[in-house]
Amino acid sequence: MNTTKIALILGATGGVGHETALAFSKRGWRIRALHRDPARVASSLPEAEWVAGDTMNARDVLAAADGAALIVHGVNPPGYRNWERLALPMLENTIAAARSSDARIIFPGTVYNYGPDAFPLLSESMPQKPRTRKGAIRVAMERRLQRASEEANVRVLILRGGDFFGPNMGNSWFSQALVKPGAPFKAITYPGRPEVGHAWAYLPDFAETIARLVERDEALGTFETYHFGGHWFERGIEIAERVRTVARAPGLPIRRFPWVAVVALSPFVQLFRELAEMRYLWTTAVRLDNSKLRVVLGGEPHTDIDLALHRTLAALGCAAAPVLP
Repeated sequence: MNTTKIALILGATGGVGHETALAFSKRGWRIRALHRDPARVASSLPEAEWVAGDTMNARDVLAAADGAALIVHGVNPPGYRNWERLALPMLENTIAAARSSDARIIFPGTVYNYGPDAFPLLSESMPQKPRTRKGAIRVAMERRLQRASEEANVRVLILRGGDFFGPNMGNSWFSQALVKPGAPFKAITYPGRPEVGHAWAYLPDFAETIARLVERDEALGTFETYHFGGHWFERGIEIAERVRTVARAPGLPIRRFPWVAVVALSPFVQLFRELAEMRYLWTTAVRLDNSKLRVVLGGEPHTDIDLALHRTLAALGCAAAPVLP
C-alpha cells in the first residue's frame, strides 16, 4: 500500500503553486497538478502527476483531490480577468474537494486585504478594510474559508506575504515593473516613494515556510493565519539599488513609475485602473509582523537578498552576472 502523502496543486504554473510543489516534492510528497492542457505545461514541473481538468469544474477538482492530504489554492484567472466572477466559484470547488478528501487548504494571502488604517505594521489580528476591488475579493475569499472552517471543519492555513519575486514568479510588480524579462538592462523602474519602506517575499522562502508549517499540522488549529516577514527594505528603493549591484550595472538609472499616465488612463484601461487602486501600497510603509510565525517555527526561512536576486534575474533572462550556486 502506497502511504505517500498527496498534495494537489491548483495553479502549479504560477509562482506560489510551482515553488510550493517543489518544497513538498523535496519532502517526499507525491505532487498532483490540475491543468486544462497538461501536455503543454508538464515539462515545467516534471515532479508532478499532471491531471487534465478545469478549476472552474467542481467534478474535475473533486476527482483530482481524491486521496489528497493537502490542496494548495494558488490559482487565479488568467491575467486576473473576470476575477470578481471567477475567484469565489473556484474557491468553492476547492472547499468542496477539501471536505471530501479531508485535506487542508493552503491559501496564499496578500496585503491587498488591508487599508491604511492597519499600516505600517500588519499583524494577523488587524481589521481588514481593503481600498481596492481586488482587495475586497481577497477579503471575501478569506472570510469564506473561515466560514468553511467553522461550519464544516475544513482545515485552512493562510500565509500572507508582501510582493512576490523569485524564479517562476509569473506576473508581479518585480517582473512587470522593476525589470523587463528577457531584455538587456537599460533601466530599473521603481513604483514606490524612494524612502518609504516596502516588503518583498522571495517565493522559495515563502514555499519553504508553508512546508514547515504543514510539518507541524497536528499543532495547527482548524483555521490558521500567519504573516511572512520576507525581505524588508526600510528605504523601499534599496531593492532597485540591490538589483543594480547584483547585475553588475551600478550606473543603471532608476526611473520613476509612470503613475500620472496610469491614473489618467485608468478610466479606459482595466489593468491601469487596478494599478491605480493599488498605488497607496507604494506611498505608505507596509510591513508584515511575523512574530507569531517565528514562535511556531523558531525563525523564518530567509535566503540572502543578493542570492535571491541573482536567481530571480537569471530565471527572468535579464541577469548580467553569473548565477551564484
